Amino acid sequence: MIPYCDEARCAAAGCVPTLCTGAGVASNRELFERSERAIPGGVNSSIRAFKAVGGSPYVVARGEGPYVFDVEGKRYIDLVQSYGAVILGHAHPAITAAVIAAAEDGTSFGAPTPREMKLAEAISERVPSCELVRLMNSGTEATSTAVRLARGVTGRDRILTFAGNFHGATDALLAAGGSGVATLGLPGTAGVPNATVENTIVAPYNVVPQLDESVAAIIVEPVAANMGVVAPGPGFLEGLRAECDRVGALLIFDEVITGFRLGPGGAQAKYDIRPDLTCFGKVIGGGLPIGAVGGRADIMQGLTPIGKVFHAGTLAGNPIATAAGLAALDALTGDVYMELLARARQLSGVLRDACAAAGLAAQFPVVGTLVGMYFGDGPLPTNFDQAKTTSEAAYAALFQAALGEGIAFAPGAYEAVFVGLGHDDRVLDEIAVAVNVAAVKAVGALG
Repeated sequence: MIPYCDEARCAAAGCVPTLCTGAGVASNRELFERSERAIPGGVNSSIRAFKAVGGSPYVVARGEGPYVFDVEGKRYIDLVQSYGAVILGHAHPAITAAVIAAAEDGTSFGAPTPREMKLAEAISERVPSCELVRLMNSGTEATSTAVRLARGVTGRDRILTFAGNFHGATDALLAAGGSGVATLGLPGTAGVPNATVENTIVAPYNVVPQLDESVAAIIVEPVAANMGVVAPGPGFLEGLRAECDRVGALLIFDEVITGFRLGPGGAQAKYDIRPDLTCFGKVIGGGLPIGAVGGRADIMQGLTPIGKVFHAGTLAGNPIATAAGLAALDALTGDVYMELLARARQLSGVLRDACAAAGLAAQFPVVGTLVGMYFGDGPLPTNFDQAKTTSEAAYAALFQAALGEGIAFAPGAYEAVFVGLGHDDRVLDEIAVAVNVAAVKAVGALG
């Protein structure tokens, strides 16, 4: 595979861009600097700019299985996996074939298609709480739609979220969020008026709040995967269900990350809790942009054109994204989930042992197929205040050292580590060798 070519340099060198001999190859830094002249910060999602870990980002040219390759041709074992959207590995043949076949039929119609119907059916079949499903374009759109729907059907304004949970870049849900918001050190974000969040209550994770009848819904990550992966404590999710029932509020599970990653039924199946509404994204698009809200039929019928809560989208139910999503769900058999569970545990052990051998205080909790990170001594965090005590400096040191050894983690200390079907035993052995070297270098860099 030819590395990415800079058009101007190729022309000057007399190269054909698609068959470049190397004279026109642009570096990661050059291409990122070019991006900065066209895109704010050079990125289309803030965390990609490496501000939390330092240095300049690598620019991905392509992916294959567990690997990504930058524009200079360097190979990395990818533990980002598009922040969980990729689960079968990059450029998986089933996904690629489905996308090609769908694209040959047309890319967008603004009309109903069989594939969107089939994907909605596939979600409902696997997640019993989702009696009806509405497709959309992103996890952020899913969470914002779920909140609007909850407010519309209950006639109440207030929603309750948990500190450190991240529900996408929608104004009312950005208060005290995890993931990129935590990485950037922001309690929320500029540009959101106080009036927008005045009806948002932020409570500590793993503590059952007491509600009153002004609350329309609780929205929660059933596994907090945006603050280093924090599991729900005993009785927490059950308590949320009971408290919502007590006051007539709705329980919304944000399963954008956990949906179809922890298993075919997601976190709600793992913990045997039935929410009223569930938000999906990532895995259900097979790596393409998508989101969905599913839930009780009587609630979902509150959406237009049946009910009065508006939702629409030009590309909602896109035929290419739904084709990729169907292919992904079809491939996720029970055997695949068993493999992913085993690999997550193995990866956690590899990372733990490498850090311990180097004298780097770090822990890597496992919740199903999700691997978390916490850099420090003492018990694992159970809430956001505890999660924020992680050593971001230690993580940045390990991140940079690992990148130098060909291992790509997410450029933020609060993200999950994603293992996929492409991370077989041979790849995990490669990770073990590389991270053992990287951990020693990280300790040296920390002084």
